[in-house]
Amino acid sequence: MDAEASLFETSEMLATLLASTPLLLDSWRVCSVANTIAPWSFVTERIGNVGYVAFSGIQMVGAGSSDSNPCAGNLVPLIFPAGDQIFTPALNQDSKEGEVPVMVHGGMLQLFLSIFNSSSFKHQMLAIMEHTKSVVITGHSIGGTTASLCALWLLSYLQANSSSSTSVLCITFGSPLLGNESLSKAILRERWGGNFCHVVSKHDIMPRLLFAPVETLTPQLHFLQQFWYSSMTSQNYGSLALQIPEQEKAKLFASVMAYLDVAAKNGEGYVPSLFQPFGSYLFVSEEGAVCVDGAATVIKMMHLMFVTSSPSFCIEDHVNYGNYVNKVCMQFMKQRNFMEGSIPESSYEAGVELALQSSGITSQELLATSAKECLRMGRRIGRTPALNAAYLAIRLSKINPYRAQIEWYKKTCDDSDDQMGYYDSFKLRGTSKRDLHVNMNRYKLARFWNSVLEMLENNKLPYNFHKQAKWVNASQFYKLLVEPLDIAEYYRKGEHRSKGHYINHGRERRYEIFDRWWRDKHVGEEQNTRRTKFASLTQDTCFWARVEEARDWLDIVRSESDINKLSLIWENIENFERYTRQMIENMEVSEDVLAKNSSYSMLVEELKVLKELRSQVQNFPQFPRCLDGGVVP
Repeated sequence: MDAEASLFETSEMLATLLASTPLLLDSWRVCSVANTIAPWSFVTERIGNVGYVAFSGIQMVGAGSSDSNPCAGNLVPLIFPAGDQIFTPALNQDSKEGEVPVMVHGGMLQLFLSIFNSSSFKHQMLAIMEHTKSVVITGHSIGGTTASLCALWLLSYLQANSSSSTSVLCITFGSPLLGNESLSKAILRERWGGNFCHVVSKHDIMPRLLFAPVETLTPQLHFLQQFWYSSMTSQNYGSLALQIPEQEKAKLFASVMAYLDVAAKNGEGYVPSLFQPFGSYLFVSEEGAVCVDGAATVIKMMHLMFVTSSPSFCIEDHVNYGNYVNKVCMQFMKQRNFMEGSIPESSYEAGVELALQSSGITSQELLATSAKECLRMGRRIGRTPALNAAYLAIRLSKINPYRAQIEWYKKTCDDSDDQMGYYDSFKLRGTSKRDLHVNMNRYKLARFWNSVLEMLENNKLPYNFHKQAKWVNASQFYKLLVEPLDIAEYYRKGEHRSKGHYINHGRERRYEIFDRWWRDKHVGEEQNTRRTKFASLTQDTCFWARVEEARDWLDIVRSESDINKLSLIWENIENFERYTRQMIENMEVSEDVLAKNSSYSMLVEELKVLKELRSQVQNFPQFPRCLDGGVVP
């Protein structure tokens, strides 16, 4: 039997799981409270151990600008000045060379920042996190997009403050799209896709609106904006929708449908610079709910369900989520029957049939067939994540000999009569077969670990893969063993002269990710065990990069005449001395660091001579003060 077919992981089952909890009902109720009593703001509420933060759907996006319409908007990079990072660097600085940067709706970002910078926001958020174990961030309409940005901030905050164990879930209702394909990929890289659930009704145009370029919608946006704000403050939704001329409704519907049709046909990445969904989508209808993820599947389901809509329904449906949520939660408490009493051939087919029934598009045979294919496309392709992880373990065992050869190389370097140690031996290596093999093994190991991260980012591995001890420990040992070689190669080739020093300009992203895995593994653990002998591998894998930077500072001291610059350089050198002294006292370096002819030992000797000369200059003011900057007559 196909391993995939034996799993009953269907969109219907996921929707049932969500609808069977109080999350949907409570989230919508708090959203309604926010719309009623907190326009242009948010409310917080605690229910047991769960804290709810709901953003009002009554918002003015970019008032007074070209973004004053909530539907209109331009994409802007998610970049902030240094020292003002409120999102994780992975979201705003982690794009690879040649990739489109992470971008979001400019007006929505401006709106969130205005709330974020208010006096009450951080105070209330910290209070919620202090008294609850889980935080649900929610919002309807524009409030949903603001909620997504808030969730991204909170996930970034918790990642930086890894001592917190607070869980975060963002549930939006009828939320417009937020960002581009790069944002979607960055969220997958951070393993945050499961933290977002976007509830979208069958006919609602708002979540689909930004598939069409704003300039094609401009004539109709004025009418839509009037309905947008009026509908949030009135219960007479039907009559308000009728205030928009039927001709304008039809034009708006036709324009969005045309671009959504193109998006559905081309699938994921159809226009990388424009808006794209992320996270899971819970599609609701009168008949039930379907839960899917993956940008291509989400876009096709948006299209297939919208095809059965009409210009009037597509606007009215935006304010009908209360009815859908109540119906969905009630319907899943009742027994469901298969269409026409047919008996599916397998549990998987049963799931597809139930999901199709819940989508509410079974009445049209052609659409039903397309919907089945869409749901099957959403099924994981190839082996299951667990099986992929098992095969990776086999691959890991096959590359272990490469790692063992590098370990042997380190031992021979450390035992060598030249007393240079591991790092300097590789940096100054020749063209022997041994040196070539070690360098080739370094490349092979890098390829393997890059492929692991690529699979993880593409959701081909278990969700908690990066928390499994086997892989955290393996990646940490690889980093401790191999990164010093990468640093040696970087400075051997002189890349620091053209790019800058290694830590800020040459370090591979995989090492930063492995740092995070290791740090997260040890959250809350006591670190009081003191070493009784030197480590087998230096525990700071960037140690040698810091040594190279310090060597550069010594060269600057010898030639610099600006007293202000020299003062800063000496401060850096003193910090470096404190850092290395602490590392050695804690025995967190390997013995090769202290080898007689290692870069570190040579640097210490040079620094000692330079400091003695500096001391003499300070004690005898008649000497030129060349080491402190300037010349005293």
